[in-house]
Amino acid sequence: MAQTKIEWTELTWNPTTGCNKVSQGCKFCYAEVMAKRLQAMGQAKYTNGFKLTLHEDTLRIPYTWKTPKIVFVNSMSDLFHERIPLEFIKRVFNVMNDNPQHVFQVLTKRADVLIKYHKQLKWTHNIWMGVSVENEDELWRVDYLRKTKAKTKFLSCEPLLGPLTKLNLRKINWVIVGGESGRKPRPMNPEWVYEIYDK
Repeated sequence: MAQTKIEWTELTWNPTTGCNKVSQGCKFCYAEVMAKRLQAMGQAKYTNGFKLTLHEDTLRIPYTWKTPKIVFVNSMSDLFHERIPLEFIKRVFNVMNDNPQHVFQVLTKRADVLIKYHKQLKWTHNIWMGVSVENEDELWRVDYLRKTKAKTKFLSCEPLLGPLTKLNLRKINWVIVGGESGRKPRPMNPEWVYEIYDK
């Protein structure tokens, strides 16, 4: 568990760390940079750097929180990474199911894996499911998200790299929009943001 400066959540909880790039939004991945920094600092959890790693020892953490939290799950990874076994994903979901006092925000770029597994997972009201949509090439992720049993569905259009003229927000409850951070961020046109806001 870690406090975070991410505006739309309170804490981060990382049952897995590490990932690999799958689309344009991954180009300047903050998690990859952070993982390498933590590895260099000797943090035991990041011994493997940004290689996908499961952390069984973190599964008990949400049971220890005394007050309700809003939690970003896997800020340093992707819970629906194709190399994470379904059984481990189910264990993460069991923890979230067991702690209805907390809101768990799960975000993925791998909507194809999400749709493959979603019927085998228990979607309690406190699990918010989201997909990243950085440009129109990734709008297919929204269609898959809509088909899940998640009670709250959200989009992260961050970093927004192009207009989303064809974005359909049917059954979508919440949208996060933002530009790219880092030393050489790709530009974001404010008109792209206004268009999403108007939708």
